[in-house]
Amino acid sequence: MNLNGRKVRRTSGWLCFTLLLIVSGCATYQTPGAGVNVGNLSKADEDIAELMKREPAAPFPARMAMVRVQASGYYSRNNQCYGKGQFCVVTTRDIETEKDIERLTRLPMVADVAPLSRILLSSDLKSTKDLRLAAATLKTDLLLVYSIDTRFTVESNEIGPLGLISLGFLPNKKAHVTTTASAALFDVRTGFVFGAAEATVTEQQRATFWSSEDAIESVRLKTEAEAFQKLLGEFEKLWKGVVERHAATKR
Repeated sequence: MNLNGRKVRRTSGWLCFTLLLIVSGCATYQTPGAGVNVGNLSKADEDIAELMKREPAAPFPARMAMVRVQASGYYSRNNQCYGKGQFCVVTTRDIETEKDIERLTRLPMVADVAPLSRILLSSDLKSTKDLRLAAATLKTDLLLVYSIDTRFTVESNEIGPLGLISLGFLPNKKAHVTTTASAALFDVRTGFVFGAAEATVTEQQRATFWSSEDAIESVRLKTEAEAFQKLLGEFEKLWKGVVERHAATKR
């Protein structure tokens, strides 16, 4: 009788545990898609010797277009990507502000800054040439391409892009959200790469704080916004070198 009682209790325990897993499985947060190596986008089907022959042709002061790219199929809670192929374009701004665009516009030898609109873009994106064609439609001289890559880690276990995080049932362990923002500056006419910049920000919390989608999303947006701001600072350093090296010869 006691043995049967233990079996009943054990069976009931497993049923409760299974029910808990089912319920908790419904409450999840999907991590965003991955970023892309923006520098490699110009190397598709290109010979290295041909890349070395490219020279800048942009006049100064220059008009600059800017666009955010992500890995094909990118998804986040607030954003989805436009286009397919080697990468896609995020046309909704959630970490960039008008002040950021004004900040770029105030740089020396910058005449204007214009974000690329999806109506100018091909739906099949293969390389930066597709982006440069859209930038040329806007009559811009330079193209700033940037990407955001955010990774979630609990202790030493990384939760990859488009992974699922169960909410409210994480152990009390250290959790990290790391965002790397990278950018490259291209000549719209020739595809010449003026340079690249990169910045990384890490936010550390206890995983138990990840009890809701809003809580995790807040951390993601915070690290991505901080990484983007840090990237702008690195780009300003890059731009100073571009002006010193190339603008003087265009006057």
